[in-house]
Amino acid sequence: MPTNSPTLKEVAQRAGVHVTTASRALNPATSSLVNPATMRRVQAAARELRYQPNAMARGLKTSRSMSVGVLLPDLTNPLFPPIVRGIEDVLANSGYTTLIANTDNDLDRQRTLFDTLRARQVDGVIIATARRDDTLFAEAHKQGARMVMVNRRVDQSDIPSVTGDDHDGIAMAVRHLIELGHTRIAHVGGPQHTSTGRTRQRAYRQALDEAGIELDPGLLVTAQEFTEAEGATAARGMFEAGKRPTAIVAANDMIALGCLDVFSDRRMRCPQDISLVGFNDMPFVDRLTPPLSTVHVPHYQIGAEAARMLLDRLANPDLPAKSITLPATLVLRESTSAPKL
Repeated sequence: MPTNSPTLKEVAQRAGVHVTTASRALNPATSSLVNPATMRRVQAAARELRYQPNAMARGLKTSRSMSVGVLLPDLTNPLFPPIVRGIEDVLANSGYTTLIANTDNDLDRQRTLFDTLRARQVDGVIIATARRDDTLFAEAHKQGARMVMVNRRVDQSDIPSVTGDDHDGIAMAVRHLIELGHTRIAHVGGPQHTSTGRTRQRAYRQALDEAGIELDPGLLVTAQEFTEAEGATAARGMFEAGKRPTAIVAANDMIALGCLDVFSDRRMRCPQDISLVGFNDMPFVDRLTPPLSTVHVPHYQIGAEAARMLLDRLANPDLPAKSITLPATLVLRESTSAPKL
């Protein structure tokens, strides 16, 4: 085995093929042009030699950096790892490197990171941080930047997006509680500057209205962020104002965790004294006490679809912008039951 980094020529020699054939076999964009048996032989030779394609050289030939930026609002939120995994799996299969940037929900940091990614000449950006009125991304989109939104959308913009069905998910949760006999159903909503927070709150209102249940304004409170701490603050304020719902629909699972904290502080049993439904079906919520009923959103598929959408737009910049909504499903566990008589 050579002591220096192996070359494409050495891979071709070991596989017994022309250098051009080896190059095509190792490039995800052209591998389909190579006979499958030949491709496997070339790939085996590359593994044996521990050959790594030169992404920079390939980028010079294609006028691309072969990298994509991913902007996240909070990397510690369990919502995002499966989305990122879906993105990475699809992009890696096409020879792209993923650059992840965490904004910490800070608008100045978001702008700095977005500008940094563009300065590094990423071929596109997948964005999970946007606010409904985000002019930064709307303007960049108008200027021709290739981007796709995941999980959220921007008002008054045709930026391509892939999201879960926020409206139907919340509607299913409210209908489930109504079918159990609940009429005093509260909503601890998410921040209204996000499309997810606003859409889920609207769905809650509409579901009550369709069931003929008059909304008690005191049962609608808003968390300032999609976090456990802010969820607890919002729920606590509702109870301290004297409101006593028999069930709560939380805007996400982290907010639902905050509600459980408040239940514990007030010695309220879930679901005997109060039922609770979350949103997102994060990996740990089936291990809570009680296991949390929640709305499942296909986060891995959202990330994978966003990556495919971006690759399509990189291959064909004139493609019309489109938005895709993936279905949500209600997962029933042990945090909901009929209200006490």
